[in-house]
Amino acid sequence: MTRIDRRALFASGAAAALLAATGKSLADTPKAGGALRLAVPRDDSLELVARGAVFDTLTEIAPDGTLRGELATGWHTDAEARVWRFDLRKGVTFHDGAPLEAADVVAVLSEVGQAEALAADSVRLELAEANPGLPFLLADNRFVITRGGQGVTPLNKANGTGCYRVERADDDRHFLGRKVSGHYKDGSAGWAETIEIIVIPDARIRAEALRDGYVDVAALPAGDGLKNQRGLRYFPSESNMALAVAPHVGMPRQIATGRALDDGRIAERWWLA
Repeated sequence: MTRIDRRALFASGAAAALLAATGKSLADTPKAGGALRLAVPRDDSLELVARGAVFDTLTEIAPDGTLRGELATGWHTDAEARVWRFDLRKGVTFHDGAPLEAADVVAVLSEVGQAEALAADSVRLELAEANPGLPFLLADNRFVITRGGQGVTPLNKANGTGCYRVERADDDRHFLGRKVSGHYKDGSAGWAETIEIIVIPDARIRAEALRDGYVDVAALPAGDGLKNQRGLRYFPSESNMALAVAPHVGMPRQIATGRALDDGRIAERWWLA
């Protein structure tokens, strides 16, 4: 397959895309609305981005490396950094309408140490060994908060507290998420109305999908097919193309590089300019 088949591409209900780029935003202020479409290879990219869209963690590492709260509004520890207390954000609900409870957090933190609920919005965690970097560790998507400790797969049944609820998903092939209305991050994240990710194994076809306007971001595209294309932006560079981005995509001025795809947060951090 050397030319993209338009009907075949969309027959799976996808439009595609991936995220992980660097560059300046097209506008100082992000804009809400539109469909952000990502094309990714057959690796863990789809799951990485989908997790970042559907689920939240207790903490989040910002693109500049600073730590900030997500489902936790505060955390405290003893002098040894072995016993921790986390204050939970109030008024958060899962996509099925169930409220976030301390028991949901305890179910996840029990993988790290001895966890217990102190109150409806407070959790205590005792570690076997001191770990001053625990809040940074809990920002990793291995520790997304699920209802009652449920699994994160299959994607079509994923139930999180993130900016996007699952509308349609096929593990390792396609994901479509729709913005949750009235989300606690409104005005600060989750700009696109929908986020769509499609797996396209062939790098040449990913490049063609971006060039012909079927997707907005392509991961690891075939660089020879995109060089000198007017308006496209490349990360980290045109000669070392890990990501190619359409000119109408808005990006934060600083992109996280700890993991690919803006640390897997591209779905909630990028927008359509």
